[in-house]
Order: sequence, then structure tokens, then C-alpha cells
Amino acid sequence: MDSKTSSFLLFLVLFTVFSSTSMAFNITRLLSNYPEFSTFNRLLSQTGLAQQINSRQTITVLAVANRAIRDLSGKPLDVTKRVLGAHVILDYYDETKLSKLQEKSNILTTLYQTTGVAVDQQGFLNVTRTPKGIMFGPAAKGAPLTVSLKGVVASQPYNISVLKVSGVIEAPGIESKSTPPPEGSHKKAPLPAPTPAESPAPAADDDVATGAPTEAPTPAADGPESDGPVSSYAPESDGPISSYAPESDGPVSSPPEPDSPLAEGETQAEAPDQQSGSSLTNMSGAAAVTGLAACIMVF
Repeated sequence: MDSKTSSFLLFLVLFTVFSSTSMAFNITRLLSNYPEFSTFNRLLSQTGLAQQINSRQTITVLAVANRAIRDLSGKPLDVTKRVLGAHVILDYYDETKLSKLQEKSNILTTLYQTTGVAVDQQGFLNVTRTPKGIMFGPAAKGAPLTVSLKGVVASQPYNISVLKVSGVIEAPGIESKSTPPPEGSHKKAPLPAPTPAESPAPAADDDVATGAPTEAPTPAADGPESDGPVSSYAPESDGPISSYAPESDGPVSSPPEPDSPLAEGETQAEAPDQQSGSSLTNMSGAAAVTGLAACIMVF
């Protein structure tokens, strides 16, 4: 490796180290050199704002002296964090840059705006160059400019600037705002258990369809005769075979048994035979009487 290459690499390493060192800053260490800002420095650490400031590459801090910040130190920590968050401008401003501002309202964004809970321009500052000097105030409409620039505390050009101001800048309604919940704490509420729907009462047809036993209808007393055996309450048959029919001269056949295979048609078929037998008997009797009368007349 030649000397030119080695020199270039050495320069590159030194430049990288110098650049990283120049860009890094620590607001707590910086303010520790100024006892008049000890309360302000302590509140930045307690609220966690110091860590957020150190993570930025370009920032401006409006520092408040101990005597002017005394009232704020006695308030809840979440309120203190919101108020002090509006004292951190997300850009680099030193005294020279502020003196070049136009003589009108200049709206600057603060760290409090990044929280997502600021409303009504609470996360912005109004900086105006006036004949009396540089004045600060809330960006809310109608808010007065009551805080003035007192001087420069410390600066690291284009990375961090610490400016001393005369008092606390408090936006209207900022103390009543609640701090946002920490990340990852958003949990969905459990869904209520579904209410079981009431099942409709089964209809009578459903019972039949599912095979549920049902009561057989009671037969009516006057209903039509069935094809089975005749009950004792059934009407009499028109056929000659009946216990109430008049006696005939011929032999009478007995009615078929209930289990007999003879059908109703076969029973009715025997009726002509019984009538013919009775007729033959009557004819025979008449012939005998006629023959007897003829014999008497001959003799």
C-alpha cells in the first residue's frame, strides 16, 4: 500500500470521528456548567425530555432560569413535560438567525407537537422581532407575546443552540391535556360474548317429521266399516246369513270364522243355492198334493 492511499484512509477515519463527535451533544452535561439553570436541567431529566433532545441532530432549547421556573417545578410531572416540550424548537436558531427574522409573526414547530396530543396550535411558538427585541409566545390566536430573549447560553452551530428566555411560555389549556399512553399499551377491548338466540318452539309437523311418537286418532263410533272382522256394533249384513233372518226350509250354513279365508263375495255366492233348495222343496210338496188329489178322483 503506497503512502498516498494510507494518508487518504487516515484522513477519512479522522474526518468520520470528528464529524460524529461534533454532531453528538448532551443537554444535561451542557447545562450542568450553568447553575442558574439547575432546576430547568433537573426537570428535563425527570420528564425524559433530555433524552429526546439528545436524540435530535438539530435543536434549539429555550432555557428558563431557576427563579422564573419556580412555579412550574411544583406542578405534576406530566404537566411540566408538556409545558417544557413547547420550549424545544425543532430547528437551529441562534441570536444571529433570530435577528434576521421578518418583523411579523414567525411560527416555529416545537417538540410538544410531535406527541400528537397538542391542539389549537399548542405545539407551535410565535417568534416576532419587535423594536423591543425578540419576543416569544404561544401560537394560539390572540395569545400575547410576554417572554423575551435574554441571550445565548451555549451553542454548537447548526446542531444545538441554548437560548435564555425571561420566563415560561405556556399555551392556553396545555395543563389540562393528558399525556398520550405509552406505545404498545393500546389493547383492544374484548368483544362481548354473543348472546345465544332463542330457538323457536318446534311445530307439530316437525315432531312428525323427526319420528316423534304421536297419539293415534280415536275412531269415531259412527265411522265407516273396515274390511276386517265385523264388530258386535256393526250393522247387519244384507245377506241371508244372519242370526235375525227368518228360518228357511233348507240347511243353514254357519258364518265364516274371522280367520277364514273366505271373502265377502264368496258368502254372497251361496245365497242362490239356498233359495233354489227351498223352491224345490215347495214344488215337491205341491206335486205330492196334486197327485194325491188325482188318485182320490180316480177312485
